[in-house]
Amino acid sequence: RVSFSVEHPVDTLYDNLGNTVKLFKVAADADVPVVWASSSSVYGGAANLPTCESERGNVLPKSPYAMQKYHAEDYAALFGQLYGLKSIGLRYFNVFGPGQYGDSAYATAVSAWCHAIKHGQQCRSDGDGEQTRDMCYIDNVVQANMKAAAVLLDGCSWSDLGRCYNVACGDRVSNNEILAFLGKRFNERVQVRHAPERPGDVKHTQADISRAQEELGYEVEVRFWAGLEATLAWWDLS
Repeated sequence: RVSFSVEHPVDTLYDNLGNTVKLFKVAADADVPVVWASSSSVYGGAANLPTCESERGNVLPKSPYAMQKYHAEDYAALFGQLYGLKSIGLRYFNVFGPGQYGDSAYATAVSAWCHAIKHGQQCRSDGDGEQTRDMCYIDNVVQANMKAAAVLLDGCSWSDLGRCYNVACGDRVSNNEILAFLGKRFNERVQVRHAPERPGDVKHTQADISRAQEELGYEVEVRFWAGLEATLAWWDLS
């Protein structure tokens, strides 16, 4: 996760990048195509929103985690050239949904807030709460993975050198908007605790998903607010 990588930049370099490169080499040797998880963090808080894939590199990543994902993309392309690795990297934006627990250090804001409401705890809000995210419901992510795998298995040449795609909804919502909605929905059960802005976090994310739509056939199946309702139901909070 971002905060852990800030605290442990060397250890996470070996874990995240070193092991990913090992996986790429094994897959290349076995002639097995790879769909792998990159991240929207490679954009480093891009100035242009919505952000298209070509924006990568205009702003450097803001955390060791993001830099490791950034260079994993370079290795995927390099291994395509050197060893014939066929791969697609999916730049997930903020993934949420049922099955994501909120008491983990890897929890997203949505799952952490659902956990807090369920257990009578405070909802932590970092910074001024005006940061916005392109929140992507899990069903969209599953669809993107399946379609990327199908494209690779069909042998499309443009995917052979580590092509990457945004996986998101193409819109964004602020932490304050979500907390306001939860506050109206659950009244006094929502108690907000303000915390400092986290090092390495970007202020805004929003994806341009046109490349994934055109080349993978990806479509947004579930928008944020519908996904939030499904998530609240899974937490038995509806």
